[in-house]
Amino acid sequence: MTTADRLTGAPAPAPGAPPPAKRAAGSAVPRHGRTPPSDRRRRRRRAVALLYLLPALLPYTLFAVLPMLHTAYLSLFDWDGVTLPSFTGLGNYRRVVTDPQLRAAAWHAGALILFFSVLPICVGLVSAAIVSRRAGRRGTALVRTVLFLPQVIPLVAVGILWRWVYADDGTLNQALRAVGLGGLADAWLGSFTWALPAVGLIGTWVVSGLCMVLFLSGTQRIDQEIYEAARMDGAGPVREFTAITVPLLRPEFAVALSITVIAALSSFDLIYITTGGGPGNSTVVPGILIYRLAFGGGAVGVASALAVVLTAVISLAVLVINRLSRETP
Repeated sequence: MTTADRLTGAPAPAPGAPPPAKRAAGSAVPRHGRTPPSDRRRRRRRAVALLYLLPALLPYTLFAVLPMLHTAYLSLFDWDGVTLPSFTGLGNYRRVVTDPQLRAAAWHAGALILFFSVLPICVGLVSAAIVSRRAGRRGTALVRTVLFLPQVIPLVAVGILWRWVYADDGTLNQALRAVGLGGLADAWLGSFTWALPAVGLIGTWVVSGLCMVLFLSGTQRIDQEIYEAARMDGAGPVREFTAITVPLLRPEFAVALSITVIAALSSFDLIYITTGGGPGNSTVVPGILIYRLAFGGGAVGVASALAVVLTAVISLAVLVINRLSRETP
C-alpha cells in the first residue's frame, strides 16, 4: 500500500492480486448530474427537427387535430346546432350501432371497397406489368398518361361527366342501342339495383391510374437480373408476373390498399354529385349520412359520433393493412 492510499483510507489489495489499472491519460469521469455531450447534441438535433416541423405542425393541429377533438366532444351531447346541448354520454354511439339506416350506410361503404380498392389494384397491377414490359417503346408514355389522367381531374368534374354518360340519352345507353342491345339500356343512376355499382365503377376508373403508377414505381426497383435468371430457367411472362413481380411489390400493395380503402370508406363528393345518396337510400354512405344528420336532420351529436366511429374504423383498417404487409424477418 502506498502512502497516498494510507492517507485516503483506501483498502489494501489482496495478496497476489494484480495492481489496479491506471486511468488512461486525458480521460475524465463526467461529474454527477451533468449531461454527457452526446445527449446534449441529440437533444439539440431533436429541437432543430421540431423547429422545421412547426410550419406544418401548427396548421395541422389547428385545422385537423383540434376539430377532431371538438367532434369527439360534440358526440357526447344531444344537440341540434341551435339550442343548448344536453349531455347524453354514449347514447349517440349506441344509436350509431343500432340504427338500421346507419348500418345500411356502413354496408354500402364496405361494398365500395370492391370498386375503390380490389378492382383498381387488380387493373393497376396488370396495367403496370404490361407497361413495364413495353418500357421505351413508342406510345408507352401516352398510355401511362391517359390511364393516370382521371386521378388529376377534380371529383366534382368526374361526377358531372359520368352523369352525362349514365343519363337516359347518355353515351352508355346510346352505345347499347347502336349495337342492338337497347333492351339493356337503363337509368343507371336512378336504379335501385344498379346505382351503387354504377358509382363504384366510376371510382374504379378514377383510382386505377394511381395504383398503376404505384406498381410501376415498384417494378423499377426490382433487379432485372432476377427476371433474366427466371427466363434462363424457362419462365414465361405469366410465371415472371406471379412468382417475381407480385411478391416483390408487397410494400406498394400496402400503400395502394391503404389509400384505396380510405377512399372507399370516406367517399362523399363523388356520390353527392352523382346520386346524392339516392335513389332512396340505395347509395347512402357514412359521409353522406353525416352531412344529412348534421346540416339537414338537426342531429349534430349523432353525426359527430358517426364521424368518430368512421375515423376509428379507417384508422384500424390502415393499421391492420400495415401490420399484415410487413415483411417477415
